[in-house]
Amino acid sequence: MVNSEFPLPKYTRVFTVSNQKGGVGKTTTAVNLAAALAEQGARVLVIDLDPQGNASTALGIEHRGDTAGSYEALIDATPLQDLMQQCPDIPTLWGVPATLDLAGAEIELVTLEHREYRLRQAIARLLAATNSEETMFHYIFVDCPPSLGLLTINAFVAAREVLIPIQCEYYALEGLSQLINNVNLLSEHLNPELRLSTILLTMFDGRTNLSQQVAEEVRTHFADETLNRSIPRSVRISEAPSYGQTVISYDPNSSGAVAYREAALEIAQRGAK
Repeated sequence: MVNSEFPLPKYTRVFTVSNQKGGVGKTTTAVNLAAALAEQGARVLVIDLDPQGNASTALGIEHRGDTAGSYEALIDATPLQDLMQQCPDIPTLWGVPATLDLAGAEIELVTLEHREYRLRQAIARLLAATNSEETMFHYIFVDCPPSLGLLTINAFVAAREVLIPIQCEYYALEGLSQLINNVNLLSEHLNPELRLSTILLTMFDGRTNLSQQVAEEVRTHFADETLNRSIPRSVRISEAPSYGQTVISYDPNSSGAVAYREAALEIAQRGAK
């Protein structure tokens, strides 16, 4: 059932969740925002482009052995609708899994035609096949590796919006300007629709001066893009993937689940403007 507080977008919003610095809550953010939006009635797809497959684990979808997933979408042009699996906890949430085969995709993509556009073409075909009101996806989140190779470039070329999680810790802003430069370069040369739309502060600890200083600095430089809601440090958020769940399903009343739900509401309301 759709919550009227959560407005549904009129077209599919495609986000790349990216930060070249590891350990900032990138995958955690992708799956929990997706789950929070899906829980409110949106139809949401997460495409796992990280060979580690952590997003697939958190969504509780199969990604071992011979499971077909994002590798087949990129290399063999297998339709995404043949690869996506329903999340067992939330019926309007699906995932396209990442398998270990994806680790070799960087090399294989080099020789393929339109190598930077493979994911964009796959998503375009999916949207053409699911364009009725009952079947359209409201949100697609692409979780990419913490590096700027061809997998990440495919994610940027496929998306319209970039969502950057920033850890509220020392060195948090290191590399951010480089990432924004990369977004601008890709926008200029490969995907003119791409823009940095959302920054989410993660691992926030209101008791420390450092967290507050980092938050203040980010909000000063990126006032329009930074969400008002930050994500606190939370054991429950960290525990959830080991149970094959997002924190939204694992402990819906925890501070982490509440924070991701509020961040998702902001994203939904911003998109409706």
